[in-house]
Parts: sequence; C-alpha cells; structure tokens
Amino acid sequence: MAWRTVLGLARLTAALAGLVALVARFFYGLGFRTFNPIDYFAYLTVQSNIAAVVVGAIAGVHLLRGRAESARFSAVRGSLTCFVIVAGIVFGLLAAQAPGQGYRLDVPWSDQVLHFFLPTYALLDWLVFPGRQRIGWRTLLWILAYPVVWGLLTVFRGRLVGWYPYFFLDPAQSGYPVSFLLYSAGALALFAVVGTGLIGAAHTSPLAEQELRRPALDHGPTLLGRILLLLSRPPRKARATPAPRR
Repeated sequence: MAWRTVLGLARLTAALAGLVALVARFFYGLGFRTFNPIDYFAYLTVQSNIAAVVVGAIAGVHLLRGRAESARFSAVRGSLTCFVIVAGIVFGLLAAQAPGQGYRLDVPWSDQVLHFFLPTYALLDWLVFPGRQRIGWRTLLWILAYPVVWGLLTVFRGRLVGWYPYFFLDPAQSGYPVSFLLYSAGALALFAVVGTGLIGAAHTSPLAEQELRRPALDHGPTLLGRILLLLSRPPRKARATPAPRR
C-alpha cells in the first residue's frame, strides 16, 4: 500500500470523524433550552471545522486518485489548519479558566474531537506528511482577514440579537473598550503567530520527505524512515507457479 493511499484514507477518516463530531455537538446542544440552531453555526470553531471537513475530504480523494495538490489548494488547507488550531487553543484556555471564573464548562466528546484531536491531526498532516506545496506570505493576509470579518459581523449581530458566541466579544462582559480591544488584539496576534509558523513550515519540505532523503547512517534509518520506506515500496509481484510435470 503506497503512502498516498494511507494518507488519503487518513484524511477521509479525519473528515468523517469531524462530520460525526459536528452532528453530535449539534444534537448535544439541542438538549439545552437556550440552544439556538442558528447560533450554533456562528461559532468560529464550527465554521472552520465544517470547511476543514470539506477540504480534508477533497484532499483525501485527490491523494487516492493520484492528483497533485495545487499551491492555491495548499493555501486554503493551511489557512483552515490555522483556524482549527487557534480555535482549539482558545477553547483550551477557556476550559482551563472556567473553574477560577466560577462557571461550569462541560466538554463532551464531540468538543474534544473538534477542539483537540482534529487540530492535532491537521498540524501533523501539515508538518509531517508530503503533498503540500509552498505557499506565499500573502496567505497570512487571508488568514487574518477571516477572523477580522467574522469578529465584526459577530459583534454587529450580537447587538441585534443579544447573543455572542464568546464572552470576550460581548462588550458588557469583557469591559468595553479596553478589555474588549485587548482580547481582540490578543486573538488576532494568535492567528498571526500560528499562521506565520504554518507558512514558514510550508517553505521547507515535510518531515516525511526529509526523512526519505536522509542518507542511511551506521545505525540505520529511524522508525519514521522505516515506516515511510515500507509504505513507498512497490508491492511484490507474485511468483508464477511452475506447471506440474507430466
């Protein structure tokens, strides 16, 4: 089995896990009286994971069909990787601060998948596995544009409906304007840092490709190198069975 098949199936599996988690989180929210189905899709986590599921499935199909990934598609995949990672970091910080702030924050298994497991896989896929193309630094502008536009629309909608997906976007809770601006600047800086790291990584070869090109030393290849060599090795041809003598 070639590495393209393994990675393609892994991406499809991750996309399926994300889809199941998104649906499960929606039905989990239905158990609360204050849950609004429209508000569910206003979360940055939900929006970014929906897009990541679609792009991940497309990326998996491309690998299974042997298609090369374009630079534009890599830019989209890298941007979504940044979004899900930042969403996971922010959620982790909120979950860690919940006991000290005096409020309860339940973390069902669907939230664990969306905020922790899928971002970790997306990061590993971006850093380790081959297939991505080199993307330009202009991608960072698109990475920063999305949270800015999303934040402005969220604040505008919040004033109309009286609901905000995160407390730091609510001027009444975060303290307007100083704390509100500090939280917003910190979140935007986090997007910039993570996006810069992902784009910088795209200017180098994935770790798997570096491992395959590394010359064998006296102690032999590493475990990662052995796995990659095994996956990239063509299948053995079955030996022809000699015809019985008469």
